[in-house]
Amino acid sequence: MAQPDDMFGDDDYPAYTMGRAAEITGASQDFLRRLDEEKLITPFRSAGGHRRYSRYQLRLAARAREMVDQGTALEAACRIIILEDQLEEALQQNLNHERQRKTDAA
Repeated sequence: MAQPDDMFGDDDYPAYTMGRAAEITGASQDFLRRLDEEKLITPFRSAGGHRRYSRYQLRLAARAREMVDQGTALEAACRIIILEDQLEEALQQNLNHERQRKTDAA
């Protein structure tokens, strides 16, 4: 099991409560709930059922808030961010595949 200090360095570790997440992103708690409804982020749940957010999720929430503040509809902002995230993942997989192919050829 990871040590507590290691967990807080992990972008996917659910370290932040809803209140703290709202404070960090500058969004309301209701906005964070709506991001969950739109399937942009699904917060982890504590044993008591409280929402917990990771740094990665906070970055997505902050990006959504920025887009909504600029006039993009919430649903559209969430879809754009999901597609951007999928594209980034696909590009990273392609890069890894290309590196592996070069290593295997050497």
